[in-house]
Amino acid sequence: MSVKAIAVNPENPAVFIEISQPMPQPGEHDLLVEVKAVSINPVDTKVHAGIARNGLKEPRILGWDASGIVKSVGTSVTGFKPGDEVWYAGDITRPGSNTTHQLIDARIVGHKPASLSWASAAALPLTALTAWEGLFERLNIQDGGQDKTLLIIGGAGGVGSLAIPFAKHNSKVKVIATASREDSAQWCLDRGADMVVNYRDLKGELAKQGINFVDYIFILNDTDGHWDAVSDLIAPQGHICTIVENEHPLDQSKLKSKSAALHWEFMYTRSMYQTADMARQGEILNEVAKLVDNGVVESSLSETLHGLSVESISEAHRKVLDGHMRGKVVVAF
Repeated sequence: MSVKAIAVNPENPAVFIEISQPMPQPGEHDLLVEVKAVSINPVDTKVHAGIARNGLKEPRILGWDASGIVKSVGTSVTGFKPGDEVWYAGDITRPGSNTTHQLIDARIVGHKPASLSWASAAALPLTALTAWEGLFERLNIQDGGQDKTLLIIGGAGGVGSLAIPFAKHNSKVKVIATASREDSAQWCLDRGADMVVNYRDLKGELAKQGINFVDYIFILNDTDGHWDAVSDLIAPQGHICTIVENEHPLDQSKLKSKSAALHWEFMYTRSMYQTADMARQGEILNEVAKLVDNGVVESSLSETLHGLSVESISEAHRKVLDGHMRGKVVVAF
């Protein structure tokens, strides 16, 4: 039996092609998953742009966020069996999920929320893991009391939309989100933010509320553009976490005098380096699934395209590159 996939064309990396491959066999820790839906993320378009610049020797299958059904399991796999419904954010070092069947390390896979469709489930894993790891493993906001504040820069985006309810449900800190439009501000409030401020004047907006320092800052967009304000706003001995790479050197001098910490969150670190705790990602996804099924967290699905094809994957990439989507675009097949 062959596997259909949509891959980057090595002869013209700007475009996708349909390819056929033999059915893969699971390794020791792998699941073979029949993919039912994939979500397209900025990482897809960034990797594609890099390939277009640097070239490619053979077809490359992109796609990470996915949901599907387990077809077979590796010899060392526990906790999964054929027929299980799963979701995952994938491994950037392996072939992606824009395919009918995919091998994925079972340690970074969770059981799909029972209350979600394939498409709704595929919209969540990457952003959920990024938000969870940033909040609870980098910033450790669960250690903060009611007197502590968390500033989420980019509250209405994919990660921010999950970081807000995660923080409210699993910590005591006061959650402040940024937004510039009225509808985006309401979006943040609806998800549990205690306060919303305009990111165009962070220091001024917070000063109006009597806030000069914040204890935790989660940067979800434009690290360079927000850095000066963040450096002033972070409290002595506070923690900053960013998921966005900087294009210019970041001046650390103000952080030094405050003994403040800067953390980076990259969701693929565990799978890329095969860390000893990589199974934690599967555990996180199972915890998030419970929050979803209990109504604490909603899917961020905003648009569904249908059918695994060059046309559907190309259209999904165009929508992400357009930069005006709130929520996620998913291809279901």
